[in-house]
Order: sequence, then structure tokens, then C-alpha cells
Amino acid sequence: MSKLIIKNLHAEVDGKEILKGIDLEINEGETVAILGPNGHGKSTLLNVIMGHPKYVVTQGTVFFDDKDVLSLTTDERAKLGLFLGMQNPSEIPGVINSDFLRAAVNAKGEKPISTYQFYKLLDGATKELKMPFDLATRSLNEGFSGGEKKRNEILQMLLLQPKIAMLDEIDSGLDVDAIQIVADAIKKEKEKGVGFLVISHYARLFDLIQPTRAVVIVNGKVVIDGGPETIKRIDQTGYEFIKTELGIEIQKEENAMNTVSIGSCAVKEAIK
Repeated sequence: MSKLIIKNLHAEVDGKEILKGIDLEINEGETVAILGPNGHGKSTLLNVIMGHPKYVVTQGTVFFDDKDVLSLTTDERAKLGLFLGMQNPSEIPGVINSDFLRAAVNAKGEKPISTYQFYKLLDGATKELKMPFDLATRSLNEGFSGGEKKRNEILQMLLLQPKIAMLDEIDSGLDVDAIQIVADAIKKEKEKGVGFLVISHYARLFDLIQPTRAVVIVNGKVVIDGGPETIKRIDQTGYEFIKTELGIEIQKEENAMNTVSIGSCAVKEAIK
């Protein structure tokens, strides 16, 4: 079974340290919810694992399938079986979505996929996500709505078939029906043994995909690694107990995150 092992991971961006000693292990087949106040390192962690050049690792190790992930290029990490669904996918004018997706599938495979096989896969995946097939003929993410961009990230995941998929607020910008569609796709991949690291501020997604663990990152460190009941507690009370029970002062707290539950965020989004 594949395992992602992160030890004492430190990383900075623009000279500012964000990750300050992350220790975490994720097994293939697990679904891990990543929680924590804004600005404390959740997205940074996923970007570092995938090799975003903006983030500089200053200390620590990341191993996957006994391979030193930090020594690999981003495409080599993808070939190992890692995938990142981005929070803000880029628009790339002039690059046709289907050409990009086919190139990604071919880059990961041992030999090029035939045109017939690729469009058969693409047709099945777009139907599963209830996406208009003509999105495949448009420039990558150009003119896509926020929800279309997020579903396009899940489309890539379905085509690439990773061992561990990291999803960074994949549910933001989705309406209630679209969240259900994305959750169903995640659950189907879970049944195949795919592992997930999922960041979200919305309780609804976690209710639908039923994580096996909950990890809370505060001040660039993992302060809680426990059961899914942690999600419910944060939904009901926010992050105040981190200070009162664990004695950890939350730095850079934004918008009184300790008073805003992930559930209330989801309700407001649904009302919109």
C-alpha cells in the first residue's frame, strides 16, 4: 500500500516561513480532512507536496512509495500517483482543454493513448460529472465559471487516476447540486482505493465524503490528528478550543475565525 510520509517539513514563500515542522502520514485509501484557520499553511502544504516553485522547502522530508518527493519535478510527482486539484485554476488561452487533458494522460502513461480510447474516457468522465462535453473544445478554463473550473479539476483527477488526490477547496464556487456531484465522484474513487487530502471550510462536503481522519493545522504545524468527530466540533464551536484546551495561541487569525463555523459558511453559500 502506498504511503505519503511527511517529516519535520518547513517551507517559506517570499522569505516568510509558513510551514514550521509538519509531521503527517497518509495511507492510500484514507480520506483526510485538512482544517485550520486561514493563512496557517493548509494550501501551502499541498503546494509544497506537488512542487509549486513559489514555495521553498528549508527543512524536512516528503517520501511517497519510498521515493524522495522533494527531489522530483512536478510531472515526476504526478507520475508517482500524486494529484493536486487547485483552489484557483489558471486560465490558459489558446490551449484546448481536451488537448491539455490528453497530454496529461499521455505524460503519465507508458504509451500514448489512442484518440478513440481518450474520447471514450473523456465522454464517460464528463457524463459522470454532468459537464457539457463542449467544455472539452474550449480553451483551458478560459471563460469557465468558478464551478466549471472546479469540476474540470475533478475531471483531470478522474482521467489521471492518482493514488493520492489532494483537493484544495474544490467545493468553493459550487452550488448544492454541483457539490453533490463532486462528492459522488470522490466517493467512487475512494471505493477504488484512492487516498484523499481535502481542504474545505464547508461542513457539507465533509458530511458527504465522510473523512476517516481530521488534521488541524495551526501556526504552520499539525496540532490535532484525530477522528472525524473533530470536524463536527470545529463546525459547532470554531477554533477557540485550540487556545483554551491546548494552550496554543493562534497567530494571524483573520476575521475572527474562532467564531465562524464551517457549517455557517456552507449555509451562507447555499443561500446565495
